[in-house]
Amino acid sequence: MPEKKIKIPPVKGTRDFYPPQMAVRNFIIDGWKKVSIRNGFEEYDGPIFEYLKMFQIKSGDEIAEQLFSLKDRGGRELAIRPEITPTLARMVNQQINSLPKPIKWFSVPRLCRAERPQKGRFREFFQWNIDIIGEENVLADAEVIFCALDYLRDVGLTPEDIVVKISSRKLLAAVLKKIGIPEASLDSLYALLDKKSKLPLESFREMLSQQIPDMEIAKKVEAFMELKAISGIKDIVEYQDSDEVDEAINELARLMHHLGQMGVSEYCKFDPGIVRGLAYYTGIVYEIYDKASELRAIGGGGRYDNLLRDFGGPDIPATGFGIGDCILTILLDEKGLLRPKKQKLDYFVACVPVITFEDKEGIVKSTAEDEAVKLTAKLRRLGVSADFSYNFTSLTKQLKEASIRNAQKCIIIGEEFKNSQLAVKDMITGKQELIELDKFLSQFQS
Repeated sequence: MPEKKIKIPPVKGTRDFYPPQMAVRNFIIDGWKKVSIRNGFEEYDGPIFEYLKMFQIKSGDEIAEQLFSLKDRGGRELAIRPEITPTLARMVNQQINSLPKPIKWFSVPRLCRAERPQKGRFREFFQWNIDIIGEENVLADAEVIFCALDYLRDVGLTPEDIVVKISSRKLLAAVLKKIGIPEASLDSLYALLDKKSKLPLESFREMLSQQIPDMEIAKKVEAFMELKAISGIKDIVEYQDSDEVDEAINELARLMHHLGQMGVSEYCKFDPGIVRGLAYYTGIVYEIYDKASELRAIGGGGRYDNLLRDFGGPDIPATGFGIGDCILTILLDEKGLLRPKKQKLDYFVACVPVITFEDKEGIVKSTAEDEAVKLTAKLRRLGVSADFSYNFTSLTKQLKEASIRNAQKCIIIGEEFKNSQLAVKDMITGKQELIELDKFLSQFQS
């Protein structure tokens, strides 16, 4: 019996990028890079895997269950990167004394997370990261938010489509301490508050009561999370008696002022429900959502002033964000804003294959096929995209292939080539003209 062939599917949670999907990916990533550079950021990257310990420092031992980990031949515990911020911290710490400040870097890494695939969430994805290191001024936070919005506006998303929900971990911590929450309980409470929007109200209240048995304090926490304006804080806490609360409010006000000066305030709103569960955030935090709230967050970020220190470096302020490609692609597709560029050829070189070219003694020097190959190679060396058919069949079939390949023009090598002339056909208008070979090539040589 013949051996049964086995079909191997792609690994669950990964994506195959055929040329049409690759065009979409390039459309998004090229846009990220263009906007990053025009906002003054420089590109960096790091290894696809790091020591597992590095991610445990940032997120705790439980992170090992949420990523792809492995042991190398030397028994070292490694992990495929689920994010690039720890790599950024390690790289900056290695050259901290030689890097000019502030450090404005961006990266578009391929990341992997061992989680359950669902709509807009894969085990492998691309993420745009923007970071500013070495600047404590809230203007840096405004700039990274502006950079994200600069791209989102570029692709056509309006304030009717998306919103940046902004809060402050500094403010949240100050308010919670002011109304009676012990500092030692803050981290566990952050994790719960971050889940509030994803839980039924009764479930959230039950879990909150387990952490905060005092009903009056629990009600104040819930009231703070529901605030629509910064001014409402005074109804929950007498912040005039708290320098920490006052300072955090002033910082948020300065941030909103800068965003207004940058012309993006209509995209932004205060929302104390934005917590960002990771413990390393220290100040301004934000998440970007579609206005209809039908999708998970498009991206988010905030200030993380202690991260470099936690990785053994100096105490240097930092702020940044990340936007993944999965949710963004869904949103742009739903809005009709995906405009990937179809790959084009400048020229397709065709020929009338029965033609031969002879020397004065009648000896065949080359065929039309040979000349087509030679001319294509010459065009490529001159920086022009060009191709030909592998099967030099009828001219009609070659022209059809040129159309399928999205060639802008088709060069036809025929009898006229004996007099060093080419027929150049515009594939869009159908117009065709004869041109001298040297004159044709000179336009690219110059």
